[in-house]
Amino acid sequence: MKVLVNDGIEEIGKKLMEEAGIDVDMNTITQDDLSTRLNEYDGICVRSATKVRQNLIDNAPNLKVIGRGGVGLDNIDVDYAHSKGIKVVNTPAASSRSVAELAIAHLMSIARNLHMSNRAMSLRGSADFAKLKKAYSNGTELEGKTIGLIGLGRIGQELASCAFGLGMNVIATDPFVKEATIKIGPKHLGLTTTVVTTDIDTVLTSSDFISVHIPSVKEPIIGKKEIEMMKDGVILINTSRGGVINEEAILDGLESGKLRGVGLDVFVGEPSPDAQILSHDKISLTPHIGASTEEAQNKVGIELAQKIIESLKNS
Repeated sequence: MKVLVNDGIEEIGKKLMEEAGIDVDMNTITQDDLSTRLNEYDGICVRSATKVRQNLIDNAPNLKVIGRGGVGLDNIDVDYAHSKGIKVVNTPAASSRSVAELAIAHLMSIARNLHMSNRAMSLRGSADFAKLKKAYSNGTELEGKTIGLIGLGRIGQELASCAFGLGMNVIATDPFVKEATIKIGPKHLGLTTTVVTTDIDTVLTSSDFISVHIPSVKEPIIGKKEIEMMKDGVILINTSRGGVINEEAILDGLESGKLRGVGLDVFVGEPSPDAQILSHDKISLTPHIGASTEEAQNKVGIELAQKIIESLKNS
């Protein structure tokens, strides 16, 4: 069996596949050339760069499995692949903790004005130290505050664990999850609690902070109407997908003061986000790095390799 790893994989993933007798090709093939080359392989591993669409699948009748290192499958025509008997696998569990911790990092940054003070200190720290100290001394503690989670899947549950560890109250909404048992702190402590989901309106109106953890949607789940329902001064975090929150509504909410700050790891129009979003001083920004930790990438490599091996073994 031969597998093309077109967007990279951690060394541990490559090693596992090779130990299973799979010939692993780590040489990237351009999107244009894939249509004539993919049929040389039994499987392909991608991230977000390579697109596996219907026309590509039609040109690769030998293909048995498509592996996606990560959670989303937006760049793969999953249903069409299934109709051709091709298995599609991804790694939904591997990066959950890393994404959750990044959401908390954005939340802490905004709550203590770190994103703004860091910019200002590098430019005016020596000349205006006292003024900056006064300007950024209105921070907010997280303990005792309520965080609302829109989406209580793996990442939402990891974020709930982090939030409980910080002494926060957690409420959540998810059409597919009625309740979740949340583990808090190190495993040996054995602390757990339960989060029972509620309706989205309750989350919007009752939360001091809101974090979104849902798959891609055709229309934004949060727009002008939903932001108007929130408490004044809410902090809003999105580490899920660009487009689940209307970015124009974000800018309006920041301008009106309804939103105190926004943390974004994902954007409409990636890899070229809107300039107004990138330049706004009340938005904490990261370039889609939620899953980009050493630990998460090793987990992705292991999980993806194991699923590729199992798929080819049973093909």
